[in-house]
Amino acid sequence: MTQYILRRLLVIVPVLLGVTIVVFILINLIPGDPAAFYVSPDLGSNPAQMEIVRERLGLNQPLPVRYVKWLAQTLTGDFGYRTKNGDPVGPVIWLRLQNTMLLAGIALFIGASIGITLGVFTAVRQYSVWDYALTAFSFLGIAMPAFVVGIFGLYVFALKIPLFPAGGISTIGKETSILDTLYHAILPAALLSLNYLASFMRYTRFSLLEVLKQDYVSNARAKGLRENRVINVHALRNALLPVITAIGLSLPSLVVGAVFMETIFSWPGMGTLYLDAVMSRDYPLIMGMNLISASVILLTNLLTDITYAYVDPRIRYS
Repeated sequence: MTQYILRRLLVIVPVLLGVTIVVFILINLIPGDPAAFYVSPDLGSNPAQMEIVRERLGLNQPLPVRYVKWLAQTLTGDFGYRTKNGDPVGPVIWLRLQNTMLLAGIALFIGASIGITLGVFTAVRQYSVWDYALTAFSFLGIAMPAFVVGIFGLYVFALKIPLFPAGGISTIGKETSILDTLYHAILPAALLSLNYLASFMRYTRFSLLEVLKQDYVSNARAKGLRENRVINVHALRNALLPVITAIGLSLPSLVVGAVFMETIFSWPGMGTLYLDAVMSRDYPLIMGMNLISASVILLTNLLTDITYAYVDPRIRYS
């Protein structure tokens, strides 16, 4: 297992390098001159002023030179400074990443815990009223886009029934605390989790129904084991393998869904920061955010494989 993890970590390096190259090229293919964003409209298209801005931003150098300089600087842990306001990129990303990870983490926990539980519940009650009702709910949860769920939830639970705040990460005029932050995160995280809750419930139901048909489950029942033990000990662990894959593959889309929720609820996370970076053509910030996002996704995929071996002891990585 240790050798497998080390090999996977070594593979991550060229993948990250490829991601940064592709993103760097795509950013520079965007139509328009980034220097124009920093020149006052009153000056018009003054060539001398534009050239000064390009030189200050390093945009007058060839593309490969600019990439190598960025990469060498990044390898030292320095992500550079924002071209928009001069703030260091690293601390800005770290602050916003924590907020997004909190929101996405709560959403993933709600979706996985409740989704798997409901999946087991419907599988052992196949073709019952509960099964039909929760299956209909899952179809609705999968079909509803994140921005529709967010707007509807904001209208109902923050405006009509003011159980939760309408936005922000803390109460204005009140000292920031963990409980206050969690209070603001509950509604957007719960709404964000609905799609994943429905998906994980469907995966768990289908997978568990297939496992319950296996011979070893019939043998366990024939031995006189209680049904709870048959389900939880013998069947569920094997049924969770496809669900673990679904959870691992859902993380990129979870970040995309978080962008909508962060915008709707004014949550200061990576999504709103990325939109600001694209609108302002902030190259250092865009590159830093893509590097961090790609790293998180690759490490999450590695964690998914490790979880596989924990859930199913038959799996061994050589």
